[in-house]
Amino acid sequence: MHIYTDLFIDLDDTLWDIHHNSKECLKEIYDDYGYGSYYKCFEDYYNVYMPSNHHLWGLYREGKIDKDELIVERFLVPVRQFGIDDAVYAKKLSDDFLERTTLRTKLVDGTIDLLDYLKPKYKMHILSNGFREVQYKKIENAGLTSYFDKIILSDEIGVNKPHVGFFNYALEKTNADPSKTLMIGDSWDADILGAYNSNIHQLWFNPDELQPKGFVPTYCVRALNEIKAIL
Repeated sequence: MHIYTDLFIDLDDTLWDIHHNSKECLKEIYDDYGYGSYYKCFEDYYNVYMPSNHHLWGLYREGKIDKDELIVERFLVPVRQFGIDDAVYAKKLSDDFLERTTLRTKLVDGTIDLLDYLKPKYKMHILSNGFREVQYKKIENAGLTSYFDKIILSDEIGVNKPHVGFFNYALEKTNADPSKTLMIGDSWDADILGAYNSNIHQLWFNPDELQPKGFVPTYCVRALNEIKAIL
């Protein structure tokens, strides 16, 4: 068995259940901002918002758009067809939405059990592309702070996962040996590909059993509790 000293762990949809938490907050936004005037039901709005949001995050990871454009566009895309195209409005809405998310604490099944198991054995560090104004609050409010030695956010260093520069910064900041470090994450493009290109072993949390692209990751699990058999 390979010996690791440091674990790099993604936050959103690896530990913190962004799908559940964000959907609840979007439902509140839908109700509070009167979007029922534009859509027959929340699911219709959600089905416009989410594909666009995923696309915009992909552009953000690749450095093709900046944070402000991501924040504004993801909230204007669903309502632009109804004549709402105000960046100031979208920014205020985004601030409201992000603040609501910090109060949500649902974790991916098995998170605390896994972290309790790993904490005595490894140094653990959060690596996230999320925004600094919310990630620290989310980590704190969800009771995760005490498990981690370092929190590395792309928003603070100016480069996103999967870029090698992000992982090089994380290795330097944590004083971790890449040959003794394992990246755990759900995103193939951000976490697994980024770690692979940085010569760091990868553990892909892959509950939907997606197919790997271009190479086979070091490890792959469908549920967090399966990680204990590996580490």
